[in-house]
Amino acid sequence: MNLQKAENYREQIIALLSAEKLPVDDLPETLENFIVALDGDEVTGAIGLEIYGDYALLRSMVVTPPYRNKGVAGELLQQLETIANTQSIKEIYLLTETAPDYFTGKDYQTITRADVPAEVQQSSEFSYACPQTAIVMKKILNLS
Repeated sequence: MNLQKAENYREQIIALLSAEKLPVDDLPETLENFIVALDGDEVTGAIGLEIYGDYALLRSMVVTPPYRNKGVAGELLQQLETIANTQSIKEIYLLTETAPDYFTGKDYQTITRADVPAEVQQSSEFSYACPQTAIVMKKILNLS
């Protein structure tokens, strides 16, 4: 498995997200804080961050079905958290309808929407892309 910056893989990321019924309309113009997992030339997973000052919103974590339960999501998440640390992000937030147990296992805690900083609440993901029923989670990063 090979992890790469995602800038050159926009169409493949959109196809993956669409197949899993995840939001694509509000993807950032540049995918500078997104990474993909590759098997040869095939994009097998993707994940991204939207940065809002000291906070970040985890976006678009997706792994194709044949590559699930093989550690791909964990590698993507670990790399993303490394990127967040290098950019001095203090907390990562996310919305999920399908994977709260997965993220709980990665030290994310369930919180309420009211607990999310205003900057992150202004994101398109919070304001309209994800349903109100989505579970909100956060992880406090251990900045060194």
